[in-house]
Amino acid sequence: MTKKLERLKELRNSKNLSQKQLAVELKTTNSSICDWESGRAEPNIEMLINIAKFFEISVDYLLGLED
Repeated sequence: MTKKLERLKELRNSKNLSQKQLAVELKTTNSSICDWESGRAEPNIEMLINIAKFFEISVDYLLGLED
């Protein structure tokens, strides 16, 4: 699992959100969240930006480029 996918799951869990709840917030599907967290797929750049905005973090943090 890549660092960004680990961070996505950590961030989701820190907000006590289910995959389905996060999917609703990000206007995507539950299966997309599941695929990202399991490593079967990765979010595109637009979605990375949306995730960063939602969690109020930088994309660099999400990508594991900064702590």
